Amino acid sequence: MTQTQESALHYPLSDVIPGESESMEVAPGIFWLRMSLPFALDHINLWLIRDRMEDRFGTLREGWTVVDCCVNSPQSQAKWNAIFDNRLEGLPILRVIVTHMHPDHIGLAGWICERWQAPLFISATDINVARVAMTDHDGFGGESGTRFYELHGLRDEGFLGHVRGRRSYYSSLVHKLPQSYHRLMDGDLLSIGGHSWQCIAGYGHAPEHIALYNQDLNLLISGDMVLPRISANVSVHASEPEANPLQLFMDSLKRYFDLPEDAFVLPSHGKPFNGLHTRVQQLLDHHQEHLNDILQTVPGKELSAADILPLLFKRKLDAHQTTFAMGEALAHLHYLWFKQQLQRREDPQGVLRFSLPQPK
Repeated sequence: MTQTQESALHYPLSDVIPGESESMEVAPGIFWLRMSLPFALDHINLWLIRDRMEDRFGTLREGWTVVDCCVNSPQSQAKWNAIFDNRLEGLPILRVIVTHMHPDHIGLAGWICERWQAPLFISATDINVARVAMTDHDGFGGESGTRFYELHGLRDEGFLGHVRGRRSYYSSLVHKLPQSYHRLMDGDLLSIGGHSWQCIAGYGHAPEHIALYNQDLNLLISGDMVLPRISANVSVHASEPEANPLQLFMDSLKRYFDLPEDAFVLPSHGKPFNGLHTRVQQLLDHHQEHLNDILQTVPGKELSAADILPLLFKRKLDAHQTTFAMGEALAHLHYLWFKQQLQRREDPQGVLRFSLPQPK
């Protein structure tokens, strides 16, 4: 993100962020938590909303709704315990909402639900993909992941060794999931804290991401769909090797033009901001620039996903970041392939390569 792009957004809280195990009220009854992550993307924003709900016996209870949970780790559990002890005003967690199934969002959902006997609210697609990922120990690494990256031209043994070692990667970051859940769908209206929140489904970054918009407060909990400084990863994975996630993601982004430009956006990473339409257009332009770069580079060549990594990512990538970069490179190639702007073939070495279509 350039300085010019960032200056087009407004950060009403300036540089103030909550400390570890602290909370900051960003709107009436809505509190910002920030927890560290063991990745290059080193933090996640979580949200506590003052709430009241009827239990199954019809009794109205005062308490809190949690939105997203951080990864499952002793450190994250300790931070949540400090929140429970010091930031809940003696009231219980009434429910847990998870925007999507990535470990930094769903990791401790089962633990919090179990601790407070609270229900989980999530899209059906994401909870069921998460359940598969918990048991499919080869789904995000291992031999199937290794074959996938080899197929797309990345055959560095150091990197492939990293991928082989990622067996059970997902389940290592996610606590046992609840057996039941409440399904969130696009257009659903949730009553949280005396306000109506609209569910907005988004695709491409996660199977069925749910953002939440509060019209009364003109406030959007955007999850990973709209982030202020980075673009959410959009990847093709070994589990769905013929996917076209970038088309889904860009189509999903355009739906946010229907919300007010001055909505206060609470993202999962980075700082809360205003300038929703501006940021959505920046994200669309960012991906279109990558697509244009590929089309300008490909004439006379046959390119694998590995070949275009230096084109799309100028910085040095470690092995963990390279897995995301490969998925994103392939997402851009697939976007152009599905639009028939590129063709694809397997070369004699067993690598899939993309080139301009031959004249008929």
